[in-house]
Amino acid sequence: MDIALTPINGVFVVETSKHIDHRGSFFRAYCRNEMGAIIGDRQIVQINISRTRKAGAIRGMHYQSSPHGEMKLIRCLKGRVWDVAVDLRADSSTYLKWHAVELSGENARMMVIPEGCAHGFQVIEADSELLYLHTGFYAPEAEKGIAYNDPSISIAWPIPVTELSKRDSQHVFIRPQGDNP
Repeated sequence: MDIALTPINGVFVVETSKHIDHRGSFFRAYCRNEMGAIIGDRQIVQINISRTRKAGAIRGMHYQSSPHGEMKLIRCLKGRVWDVAVDLRADSSTYLKWHAVELSGENARMMVIPEGCAHGFQVIEADSELLYLHTGFYAPEAEKGIAYNDPSISIAWPIPVTELSKRDSQHVFIRPQGDNP
């Protein structure tokens, strides 16, 4: 595993080597030894899988408010997605900056997104599946989101948006200096 820094403090992209032969492929999805420097004392406490049918669909931009913040480690198991992290930490030098990377079943990349950052993705290839490792339990009362099309963030989505959930369509634009919804 090669761990790469991104322009946003605490957001990492992990490149993973695949072993490929005539039977198929194998790679390590997670290794505490190699990821320990990133996750510190946190523990993986929940694992989720999302499946999205239609290319162009967006899921996001989601986060859990303090004290229920969580680090997310995200991989695409099937298909292709444009995975995005947005820094919502008002005291951060990269506040309201975003970073995106294409995750796919083929490239075996992983995005690591710390507490205080929102996460979302756009499906580039129909029937994409994501695997999420979480360091915090889901807390419905802490569930928050920001609008995917917030002009103060200006995420460059790669293809036209085709679908949003009702919940995601109701997310509001960010308010300055951490006064988030």
